[in-house]
Amino acid sequence: MDISLLRSVSLFDGLEDHDLQALADTMERREFRAGTLIFSKGDVGNTMFIVEDGDINLHLPGKASQRISLADVARGEYFGELALFDEQPRSASALATTDVVLLELQHATLDRYLSVRPNAAMAILRTMSKRLRETNAMLTGRAAKNVDEEFEKNLSWPDWLADVIAELNGSWKFIFLLVALTAFWCIVNTQMVLHAPPDPYPYQFFNLALGILVGLQGPLIVMSQNRQARKDRARADTDYKVNLKNEVNIETLLRELGEFRQEMNRAGIHKGDAQT
Repeated sequence: MDISLLRSVSLFDGLEDHDLQALADTMERREFRAGTLIFSKGDVGNTMFIVEDGDINLHLPGKASQRISLADVARGEYFGELALFDEQPRSASALATTDVVLLELQHATLDRYLSVRPNAAMAILRTMSKRLRETNAMLTGRAAKNVDEEFEKNLSWPDWLADVIAELNGSWKFIFLLVALTAFWCIVNTQMVLHAPPDPYPYQFFNLALGILVGLQGPLIVMSQNRQARKDRARADTDYKVNLKNEVNIETLLRELGEFRQEMNRAGIHKGDAQT
């Protein structure tokens, strides 16, 4: 099996090529049709999967309108890795949203692999620890943040200049300034004002200056637009984290409320039996 896909998987960062090749030889390729449930939340797991082709949605189960989507996994990404180490019930469900090809790695296979390659174990554990810390920080920390303020803190002077020019170009101030400058230049460079004007009609130097100005404006405006696009993506990512955290917390509250109601119902039944 080609190891180029495994080399792109963050879980295996730090592994040498011969370690990756040995690991690839132990994996099994599996295919699933679109709409197939790879595993459900609560299933006892002992395998992880790497997406070779297609898309997978990880979610908390519920009715179609109540299902909480956690992440979409595409080629080169992986899921179900915790089951490789603790073989505990799955914490989420995985659904094939398209026809997919997955590489399956089983707990027993990884155990044999790591027993002869202890250095590989440390590399995998470091990557998993980083991923768990990021998830824990997102769920326990404050997900909301002021994206504009964060961008302004890291704003360099070229970015600031590009934003100023883009804002100026999209205003009436720039139009009036350019018209006034053109009129002033034409008046100054007539023989009625100066006997030997430096840039007489057809104002070749002024046309050259305008051409240079237009040539510089384009890249600067695109730079500002690109930065605005990055800011929009950061806003969307923040919104996603906030919504995800809220949905998980609501799901937890609903589950705890259901358990509380069940306990109250059982307490009521026991009390009724005692009075009888």
